[in-house]
Amino acid sequence: MTAIVDYRAGNLTSVQLAFAAIGEAATVTDDPEVIVAADRVVFPGVGAAKSAMESLKRAGLVDAVRSTALSGRPFLGICLGMQILFDHSEEDGGVDALGIFKGRVRRFPDQAGFKIPEIGWNQVREVDAKGEVGQRKEFYFVHSYYAEIGPETVGVSEYAGVEFTAMVKRGKLWACQFHPEKSGRVGLSLLKEWLAC
Repeated sequence: MTAIVDYRAGNLTSVQLAFAAIGEAATVTDDPEVIVAADRVVFPGVGAAKSAMESLKRAGLVDAVRSTALSGRPFLGICLGMQILFDHSEEDGGVDALGIFKGRVRRFPDQAGFKIPEIGWNQVREVDAKGEVGQRKEFYFVHSYYAEIGPETVGVSEYAGVEFTAMVKRGKLWACQFHPEKSGRVGLSLLKEWLAC
């Protein structure tokens, strides 16, 4: 069973519909026991890091999300759901996040010719541990903050003069800044690949 975590900060319906489009029934839940027992967990998010962390705490979901992300079972963070897997976000004056991945989430700098938030399609370049570039694909982004590039970064994008982490992986724990559920066929293909991991 695939569980989609409902912590009042997610684009739940579009994520659920994307999985339905590839033949996977996914259950939206805010029950920690269901999340911990699930075969696969999706951690989506839209909104601000501080309010998302507060929602997780109010719902009693911090331990369930953290333990599932570290369990070795397939886990997918999307957009804000990726950002709060890092140590800290600068958003809303700063907030400590879940600390699953090392690193900080920062706001894009103001730069002429670039609107913040970034909204739209952007190229993601696959990178390996040596920084060598593999395939390049286009995904759909909506964000004002970005995760710094770190040792577990496997996808890099660029906006407002900043190279940032578009995707991280650690075994079956995947997280992406972009929205696969809004990225057409290439996004659905990524979801299929994650389901098979």
